[in-house]
Amino acid sequence: MTIQAELAPRYTESPIEETRALIAEVRARLGSRLVILGHHYQVDDIVRFADFTGDSFKLARMATSRPEAEFIVFCGVHFMAESADILTGGEKIVVLPDLNAGCSMADMASIDQTEEAWERLTAINGPDSYLPITYMNSSAAIKAFVGRHGGTVCTSSNAATVYRWALAQDKRILFLPDQHLGRNVGYQMGIPLEEMKLWNPLTIAEDNLEAGVAEAKVVLWQGHCSVHGRFLPEHVDEVRARIPGVKVIAHPECSFEVVQKADDSGSTEKIIKAVSESPAGSAWAVGTEVNLVSRLAAENPDKTVVSLSGISCLCATMYRIDPPHLLWVLEALERGEIVNRIQVDPETARWARIALDRMLELA
Repeated sequence: MTIQAELAPRYTESPIEETRALIAEVRARLGSRLVILGHHYQVDDIVRFADFTGDSFKLARMATSRPEAEFIVFCGVHFMAESADILTGGEKIVVLPDLNAGCSMADMASIDQTEEAWERLTAINGPDSYLPITYMNSSAAIKAFVGRHGGTVCTSSNAATVYRWALAQDKRILFLPDQHLGRNVGYQMGIPLEEMKLWNPLTIAEDNLEAGVAEAKVVLWQGHCSVHGRFLPEHVDEVRARIPGVKVIAHPECSFEVVQKADDSGSTEKIIKAVSESPAGSAWAVGTEVNLVSRLAAENPDKTVVSLSGISCLCATMYRIDPPHLLWVLEALERGEIVNRIQVDPETARWARIALDRMLELA
C-alpha cells in the first residue's frame, strides 16, 4: 500500500498567498509540458489553477486534448487519475497531488467481491445471462472486469443510454457500485422497484440469494456516495417551506426518495447548466457537493442558490487536494522528480479501455 508522503513545513506552514504565487510561477515555467485538471468539487484555490474543469469523465477525456503535454496533474480522486492514465495509453505521466484522495464509493466494490457475486449469479442464471455496468466512480480493476464480460462504463449523464443498450440485449444487469444511480435510472427506464434488488458484498452470498437477488432484472451493488447520501427527503420539504418557489435539483447519486421529491435530477454538468441558464430571480436548492454549490452561487449573483441541506456536504477526500500538495508535486516535476504517479498495469488498462470505448460508441 502506497502512503502519502508527509509535506515539509515550508509547504504546510506558508501563508496561502505565498503558496498561490509559487504555484503560478512553477506552472508558468512548466508551460505546455503541464496540464492541470480540476474536478468541480475542488476548492476554489485549486480550480483557479486548472486548465480544464469538469466532471470525472470530461476531465479524463480532456487529458488527451494536449498531446504536447508530458505531465497531467489530476486534482480529483484516485479513480479519475486512473481513467486519465488509461485514456492516454500510459504515454503521459499522471500525478495525483495527494494519494489519500480516494473515493469511498469506488472502495465499496473490490474486484474479489465482484468476481464472487458474478460467479454465484451466473451459476444460477447462466454464463451469458448478465451484462455488467459500472459507474465511472469505480476502480480500474472493476472497469476491466466489466470490459472482460462484455459490459460498459456509464456516467451520471449517459446512464439512461447505457441502460437502454443493456435492456435491448434482453439480459439482466449487474450495476456497480452505486445503488442509487442504478435505481434512479432503472426506475426512469420503467423498471419497477421490485425488479431491482440489492447485492450486499459484506454479507455471505447465500443471504443475497435467499433475498431473491438472482430473480431480479437489475442487481444493484450496495454502494453509495458518502456526500450525496447525506441528503434526506425532509431536506426537500424544509427548503420548500423556507424558500417559496424554490426549484430543487438533485444529483442521481442521491437516494430514490430525494430524487422523487426533487423537481429535477441530473449530472453535475446538467445541474450547472440548469442553474446558469435559468432566469434572473430564480431560486435553487442543489443536492450535491458544497464546493460546487458555493461556486454556482458566486457565479449566479442574480439568483438564489443554496445547498439542499444545511449540513456542509463536503467531499472529504476531494478536499485533500490543497494548494500545498499541488505546489509540492509541481516543484517535484520541475526538478525532474516524479512523485505520486498513477499507473494502471497494461492488462487491466487494456480491458478497462475496452469498457470505456464501448461507452463512447454508445454516445
